[in-house]
Amino acid sequence: MALGRQVDIAINHDPEAIRMHEVNHPNTLHLTEDIFKVDLEKHVAGRHVSLMWASPDCTSHSKAKGGKPRAKGLRILPMAVCEHAKKIHPDVIIMENVEEIRQWGPLNKKGYPIRKKKGKEYKRFIKKMYLAGYTKIQTKVLNSAEYGVPTARKRWHAIFRRDGLDIVWPEPTHSRDGKIGQKWLECGNYIDWSDLGKSIFDRKKPLADATMKRIANGYRKYVVENPNPYIVRNNEAVAFLIQYHGETKVGESRGQFLTEPIKTIDTSNRYGLVTAFITKFYKTGIGQGCDEPLHTITTSPGHFGLISAFLIKYYGTGCGQSLKEPLATITTKDRFGLVNVITEIDGEKYILKDIFLRMLKAEPELKLMQGFPVDYIITRDKNFKPYPIKEQVARIGNSVVPVMAKALVEVNCPYLKIGERIPNMRIENSQGQLRFA
Repeated sequence: MALGRQVDIAINHDPEAIRMHEVNHPNTLHLTEDIFKVDLEKHVAGRHVSLMWASPDCTSHSKAKGGKPRAKGLRILPMAVCEHAKKIHPDVIIMENVEEIRQWGPLNKKGYPIRKKKGKEYKRFIKKMYLAGYTKIQTKVLNSAEYGVPTARKRWHAIFRRDGLDIVWPEPTHSRDGKIGQKWLECGNYIDWSDLGKSIFDRKKPLADATMKRIANGYRKYVVENPNPYIVRNNEAVAFLIQYHGETKVGESRGQFLTEPIKTIDTSNRYGLVTAFITKFYKTGIGQGCDEPLHTITTSPGHFGLISAFLIKYYGTGCGQSLKEPLATITTKDRFGLVNVITEIDGEKYILKDIFLRMLKAEPELKLMQGFPVDYIITRDKNFKPYPIKEQVARIGNSVVPVMAKALVEVNCPYLKIGERIPNMRIENSQGQLRFA
């Protein structure tokens, strides 16, 4: 993307990662090997190496690991970069990892970081790179949303040079408020709105309680308490994203507005698109006072009665009640119960008719939100064997944001550019069918 040429050699221990890279980079030598064991000297064969990009496994440094013990073998992977650098002498090395790598230190016998020694191994690594000849070293944490990508992914980047040239950092092109360049891109612009999923009610296999709570709390946070909910389909529906893990408090909704970049995409499909169908609210025909039984609502059109009970159960009192009983437990709290089914948008009152849910798609939604070109192939390998959806999501979550790699390489190695990127001629949909050539 930055230089108009494919990389010469690509190394990864994961054969699935190699397969996906291979179909997009057919002229690259692909090595399915352990980064510590691979003999790069043999494959380089004395040729001059201008640039090496390294993204060692980050899971044992990431805060997403929580309180679990770390894998020592994974934590020392950055040291492999130094060992290869001493043998093949790239002019420039660019690295990417989670920002917590700066706290990299030794582990105790149980596999937990030793607090007093945080950062010790990180400093040792930087020193080893300097002693390997990389006398110009700079590091910085960059947010991909600031470079025109609809995902807010913060990552540590390091640039090492031994060629005497200056290190250059690309200038941000976007900002949250638009005061620097353009505003952050909205992930809602990358949603396939032709597919809204299906109703959360009357399913053969009911949704889990945890999912229903996320939906209810998300509706409260992103619609009821939001003066400007995200509107789709000419005011017929409002939408938001829920996140499938990460809640830490009762009633908390992990999710986000569609007017922002998506939060970091990881290797699991954690994002659900919730679309709430609404219709204008009129005092006659739909609705009732909270001092009456629910009998008039159960005969209302659509899922109105179901939704009333659903909202009462999951963010009203937390226990719910039968549709045959009066709303006695709810009348003392106007913000609960039926009043939350009514939403005001631009001065108009709307009533919630139904709620749809589906997971975000790897192709094209997550792929484009991660900054991949539209023609990048994630649905099959070079032999046209399809990839399972789980593999597609995992590859995207493990990837470097391509736009970030492009931005860093083009300002530090402009002399290597030989042209523009040539798109793949075949552009396929999620079923592997040809869209156009």
